[in-house]
Order: sequence, then C-alpha cells, then structure tokens
Amino acid sequence: MTTSSSERGVSLGMPELPAPDYPDDVRARLETDAREIIARYPDSRSALLPLLHLVQSEEGHVTRTGMQFCADVLGLTTAEVTAVATFYTMYRRKPSGDYQVGVCTNTLCAVMGGDAIFEALQEHLGVGNGETTDDGKVTLEHIECNAACDYAPVVMVNWEFFDNQTPASVRRLVDDLRAGRPVTPTRGAPLCTFKETARILAGFPDEREGATESGGSAGPASLVGLRLARGEAAPAR
Repeated sequence: MTTSSSERGVSLGMPELPAPDYPDDVRARLETDAREIIARYPDSRSALLPLLHLVQSEEGHVTRTGMQFCADVLGLTTAEVTAVATFYTMYRRKPSGDYQVGVCTNTLCAVMGGDAIFEALQEHLGVGNGETTDDGKVTLEHIECNAACDYAPVVMVNWEFFDNQTPASVRRLVDDLRAGRPVTPTRGAPLCTFKETARILAGFPDEREGATESGGSAGPASLVGLRLARGEAAPAR
C-alpha cells in the first residue's frame, strides 16, 4: 500500500514566480549607481559584492528583486548571485532592523562576558538570535570574532565598535537606539542606519559632515605590543 506525499506530510510546493522588478524610478537610480560601481573593476562580475550592498541599502536586506537586478546588470544567472548572497553573513536575507546589534560570542569575548551580554539582550528585547524587535529598530545576533579581542567583550552596531561592554551598558545602548537618542561608538565613524551603512559598504562616500575624519585608528590597547616591540617602556603595573 502506498501513501501520497500529502499523507506523508511532505509538501512539494509550487515553483516561485519571477521576482518582481523595482519601480521604474528606483531601477533607473540603481542602474546609475551600478554603472559607477562596475566601472571600478576590469571584470564586471567582480562588482557583485558591492552591488549586493547597493541593493541591500535600498530595502534593508537582499531581496529576490535585488538579486535579479544584480544578475541583470552583470550578465550572471540568479543562481550565481544567490550563491554569493547566501555565503556572506553581512547580506541579510529577510527584513531586519535599522540597527544590527551583534554580540561577539567567540572565545575571548565569551569568557569576558559576551555570553552573559547576549542572554541579557535576548531577555531585555524579547527576541532571539537573528530576530527583530516589534518596532523594527533592532535586530539582535551573535557574531564571530571582530578582531577586537583587546577590548572584549565587544558589541557592534551596524559594524561600529562598542568596546568593553557589560549587560547593563548594552541594555542602555539598545534603549537609546530604540528611543532615537544619540549613540556614539567607542571607536570609528558616527553611527548611521543599516541602510546607510550598506551604501557606504557599496563604495559610496560617507557624506555626513566629519564622518570620515572621525574614523580614527587603533586604540591604545591595540598598540601596546607595538610600543613594546619598539623598546618603549611598559606602563607601570
């Protein structure tokens, strides 16, 4: 006796319809930006990574429409574009918040309190890993090492550093983000929204006044080893 797929609880599903296109004005604007990006590379397909950031800056995540756009302007298949978009974690595949709050839970940050910070934020925000608050402001995720172990535990908001955090400090941080209060990273450029960050990552200049100049460099904790290598005296203990 045989059973049907529905009786076995297997859904065969329906083929997806072609991705809808952008509105004409949006597509024209994106095509102008895409031409500028593609012109930077001797081989057009090398522009795929920044183009994915470009379409992400439009909708806050990489949609099927965005991937179809990238395929069209680069002469690639959607399968080729999808393979890249699903490989890199910086490309979001579903709607997400204005602020991506990433808690490093790799070894040193975890030991220094990263796990406790992540648990505190899950409870405080009422969301799990990769989920977004109801107001659409904050998406919480645990992330891998951000090469800032000397400032552990580290939290990143839209890829800007917030060093030496505690459960109490991150609760204040996300409350300020949700309330629209000014938030200043420990290092780097002033904070902007995830869409604005995506456009910068696509290779377009950050036009906010003073943003580039405030980028800064490595902090004191990162430079201790360099000073010791130069024979400079170690700080008193």
